[in-house]
Amino acid sequence: MLRYFNIAKTVQCKRFSTTSIKKRREDFSHVIIGAGSAGCVLAHRLTEDANRKVLLLEAGPKDRMLNSIRLSWKMHMPAALTYNLCNDNYNWYYHTTPQKRMNNRVIYWPRGRVWGGSSSLNAMVYVRGHAYDYDRWETEGATGWQYDKCLPYFKKAQTHSRGGDTYRGGNGPLHVTDGSQDNPLYQAFTEAAHQAGYPVTSDMNGYQQEGVGPMDMTVHDGQRWSTATAYLRPVLNRPNLKTKVKCITTKLLFDGKRAIGVEYVENGVTKQAYSSNDIILSGGAINSPQLLMLSGIGDSDDLKKLDIPVVAHLPGVGKNLQDHLELYIQQKCSKPITLYNEQQPLRMIRIGVEWLWKQTGPCATTHLNAGGFIRSRPGLTHPDIQFHFFPAQVIDHGRKTPEYQAFQAHVGTLRATSKGWLKIKSRNPAEHPIIEPNYLDTEIDRWELRQCVKLTREIFQQKAFDEFRAGELLPGDEVQTDEEIDAHVRAKADTAYHPSCTCKMGSVDDPMSVVDSDAKVIGMDNLRVVDASIMPSIVSGNLNAPTVMMAEKLSDTIRGKEPLVMPDTPVYRPERLDRQR
Repeated sequence: MLRYFNIAKTVQCKRFSTTSIKKRREDFSHVIIGAGSAGCVLAHRLTEDANRKVLLLEAGPKDRMLNSIRLSWKMHMPAALTYNLCNDNYNWYYHTTPQKRMNNRVIYWPRGRVWGGSSSLNAMVYVRGHAYDYDRWETEGATGWQYDKCLPYFKKAQTHSRGGDTYRGGNGPLHVTDGSQDNPLYQAFTEAAHQAGYPVTSDMNGYQQEGVGPMDMTVHDGQRWSTATAYLRPVLNRPNLKTKVKCITTKLLFDGKRAIGVEYVENGVTKQAYSSNDIILSGGAINSPQLLMLSGIGDSDDLKKLDIPVVAHLPGVGKNLQDHLELYIQQKCSKPITLYNEQQPLRMIRIGVEWLWKQTGPCATTHLNAGGFIRSRPGLTHPDIQFHFFPAQVIDHGRKTPEYQAFQAHVGTLRATSKGWLKIKSRNPAEHPIIEPNYLDTEIDRWELRQCVKLTREIFQQKAFDEFRAGELLPGDEVQTDEEIDAHVRAKADTAYHPSCTCKMGSVDDPMSVVDSDAKVIGMDNLRVVDASIMPSIVSGNLNAPTVMMAEKLSDTIRGKEPLVMPDTPVYRPERLDRQR
C-alpha cells in the first residue's frame, strides 16, 4: 500500500511543478470550486437565473474523451467501476495515516478528480440515508435540515424508473433505477435475510429503510448517470456558465473578512477569478477544508506553524472527520451463476463489445442489485448496519482478479462514534493533507463490526443459501471466537469511500461549526461550502444522494427561493424496540 502512496505523491507533485506567475482578472457573480456531486448541481441551478454568471473550476479533466462515452468506457460502463478507482488520471489517490487499531495499515481513499467527482467513480448505489439522520442534524444545530425539509429536494433531483410518488421523484435530472433481481443469488439473499427474521422492503429510500430488498442505482440506459451527465452536460451551452478543467485552486482571495476571488493554476499559469457574490467550495470532505486552511481559515495555532496568515480562527476546519468501515463476508458458490465466468478475458471482450454497441448486457449494471439495512441490537430506532450484496468475489478494491465462483456481502456500520481529522502538511497546495480517520477508536465501534460478521454469517447459513453455499472464504472457518473476529476486522476492514463532516454545519455558538445552516462560512462574507464536508454527522447510508440533495436545497437558499417542505410524511418505526429484529 505504501508503494501506491509514493507513486501517487510523485505523480501529483510532478503535475504541479511547472507553475509560473501570470495574473489575469476574470469577474463572475459566483465561482464554484469543484465540479463534483455538489458542484455540478450548483452550476445547473444557479445558471437557471440569467442574471448570474458562474465559473466552475475543476482540478481534473472532463468525464468524456472527445465527447464520447465509448472512448471513455471505463468511466461510463457501470460494470467497469473498479478501473477508475485505481486510476490517478481521475482520482486524487489519497491515503490515510497508518491506523493503529487496524494493524497499522495505510488505507487507500480514492476520491474523484474529474467532472462529476466521485459520482463518476463510485459504485452508483443510490441511498438517501434514514429520515432520522436529518432530524438529528436539526438537533445538532443545522436549523432547517429536518427530514420534511430534505425529502422535497431528494424528489426534485430524481427521476425514478418506477415513477414518482410520495417519496420518489418523477422529473428530476438524476435518473435512478432499481436493481434487477434476475440472478437467483439476489433472491437467495433477500429470502435468507427474511428467514433470519428481517423484514423485506420494496423501497429502502422510501417509507421503510429497514429490511432487505432491491437497491437503487444511478444507472440509466445502460450507462453511469453521474452528476456531470445529469446536471452539467445539459447546460454547457448556457451563456452564463463558464467551465474550466485541469485547474488547481491554490487559495482564496479576501478583502478583510469578505471573499472576493480565487487564485488557480491553469496550464502552468497562475490566474485569478473574482466574484461579486459567493465563492462556493465544493471540493469534498478533503479538498474543501484543505483549501480553507491554505487560505488562512482554520485552527490559528496550526496555521501559524506553517506561516499562513490567519484570516479566521475556525478550529473545526478539518475536524469531525467521519467515514464508514466495511468488511467482505465471502462464500464459495456451488453453482456457476456468479460473475466469475463473465470476468474471464474472452468473455469480458464479448460482453464489453455488446455494451459498446448497445449499452446492454452484463456490463450495463453495477451488479450491486440487492442489499439492506438492519439494527445491530435492541433499543435502536433505526438501522445501523448496511449490506451490499454482490454475486462475485472482490479482492483489494477490485485490483486483483477473482479466484473462485463466489458471492459476498459488503457489510458495515453506519454511525461510528470514532471521529478523525485532517491537516495540511505545508503551504503547498499539491501536497496531500494528513488524513487521520481514527478508525475503531471506541469499544462500541469494535463491537458493532464484530456483530456485522456474526449477523452476516447467520444470514448466509439460512436455508435459502443451502443450494449455493460451498464454504466460507472470508473470514474463514478458522475465525470463530470474538478475539479471532476482532483480529480479522483489524486485518481486513476497509473504507466504504464515505469521508464527510470536516466542515461541520451547525450553530454559530458551537466552536466546532465551520458553516451555518445556509452553508456560509462562519465569520466570513461571500464564502460558502456545499458538499459532504458540511454534514454535521454522517448519514446512515451512501453519501452521493444526500450530497446531491444538499446542493439542490442550498441552490434554492443561494437564489433566495422559498424552501420546499413536505410536513408529516410517514416514516416506518419498528413495532418493538426491545428486539434486534
